[in-house]
Amino acid sequence: MVNTNAIRGSRVGSGPMGETERGDAAPRIRVSYWCAHDHETRPSFADDGEVEIPEVWDCPRCGLPAGQDRATPPEAPRTEPYKTHLAYVKERRSDSDGAALLDEALQRMRQRGVGGGSSSSS
Repeated sequence: MVNTNAIRGSRVGSGPMGETERGDAAPRIRVSYWCAHDHETRPSFADDGEVEIPEVWDCPRCGLPAGQDRATPPEAPRTEPYKTHLAYVKERRSDSDGAALLDEALQRMRQRGVGGGSSSSS
């Protein structure tokens, strides 16, 4: 059985009168932007002379930056690949530094008897 007591909602400010109830809309200007995939985006901005129109706009279809010149859209930002901890270490240390540190650590372990097979029994 269908419940007939459903609550119905509406958008705030949407009355039977429409625009006349809310007042006049602000004057708008539409600006075209194109991305590298030739997608056109036309956001609107207030046309009051005080709003600064941005040079670049993100394309809602592909996410690339879009510019106002269709012939030369902005290039996609270059993303650096993920670096591992080892890659950062190799940036700071040379191979000879690494070999010296490894030799030093192995000598300390041998002096303490770690991994040398020595065990104490009671």
